[in-house]
Amino acid sequence: MIKKNYLLSPGPTPVPFDVLLEGARETIHHRTPQFVSILEETLEEAKYLFQTKNNVFAFLSSGTGALEAAVANLLSPGDKAIIVEAGKFGERWREIAEAYNVNVVSIKLEWGEAVTPEQIKKAIEDNPDAKVVFTTYSETSTGTVIDLEGIAKVTRNTDVVLVTDAVSALLAEPLKTDEWGIDVVVTGSQKGLMLPPGLALITLNEKAWKLVEQSKNSKYYFNLKAYRKSYPDNPWTPGVNLIYMLRKAIKLVKDEGIENIWERHRVLADATRSAVKALGLELFSKRPGNVATAVKVPEGIDGKKLTKIMRDKYGVTIAGGQAHVKGKIFRISTLGYLSIFDTITGIAALEFVLNELGYKVEFGKGVKAAQEVLFKEVGQQ
Repeated sequence: MIKKNYLLSPGPTPVPFDVLLEGARETIHHRTPQFVSILEETLEEAKYLFQTKNNVFAFLSSGTGALEAAVANLLSPGDKAIIVEAGKFGERWREIAEAYNVNVVSIKLEWGEAVTPEQIKKAIEDNPDAKVVFTTYSETSTGTVIDLEGIAKVTRNTDVVLVTDAVSALLAEPLKTDEWGIDVVVTGSQKGLMLPPGLALITLNEKAWKLVEQSKNSKYYFNLKAYRKSYPDNPWTPGVNLIYMLRKAIKLVKDEGIENIWERHRVLADATRSAVKALGLELFSKRPGNVATAVKVPEGIDGKKLTKIMRDKYGVTIAGGQAHVKGKIFRISTLGYLSIFDTITGIAALEFVLNELGYKVEFGKGVKAAQEVLFKEVGQQ
């Protein structure tokens, strides 16, 4: 039996063929005028992704490198920062901040919960000396999205700098950096941007740059002053072929239109949520977003075996749970270069595996629920 592979994990995500082919182009020297021109064009076009007029900087790293750059450049040892911890990636903010001897005030929430603007407001009032608030727009580990626009309304007229991890959220969730008043946004290439892993992007406004100028933290590769001084060139060796690929991916995004991409992610996520509910399954997140749908594993079912069979037998890669929810939830992505038929295939495979593991569901019930949403949103347009 032929087995095709479907990547329905929330990163890495599928890469379009046109983008892959860009990576096969000849590698030219990164200090030539020809490449610097390509880099300048790409970074200027990348502003569209963030909906900002501020410069975008690219690192050769995973998204975590951009998180570290934000901490290292905005703060000094002993500075106070408010960090939202409601999942694995909120915890990562704290771990990075602690590595730089930042005085951390955590807003700790149960996994699956979303921080509210009111909670952010109270934390700032209780900690008037806090310089930065670190948030995670889409907490990929739980499938949860926060009210980032509402939080920005709290911070934008204060001296506190709002930083958000949009590694998985960029392009999957509406994000209007300048209009909303978000000071720093970071992301990675292997999610909504539809590239392989390896690039991290960051953008900062002038409010954030004031903190950068004050920072006394040690840094070298992630020194944002060096990137700003050399812009549009890169102070270190850039990912030449990844920049080719990013330029092509941005063209695809602009051709589709960012509002249409936000809507596409919403529709696929709505269809996925409708399908799992039709199968009698329970969502894990209390405020689910459009990156990935986190689902509680039914009682008596081995969650690790579920994701393994999906991948190894049926060719559909989804994600399991992390940390203390490992084996207790699974996550189906609707992120990046995915179509309505990728989602339908993923639900069909899930029905197979649930039945195989002893959780009997009616074949086609989840698929039908997804199709009904998709036909209403897409088929009748």
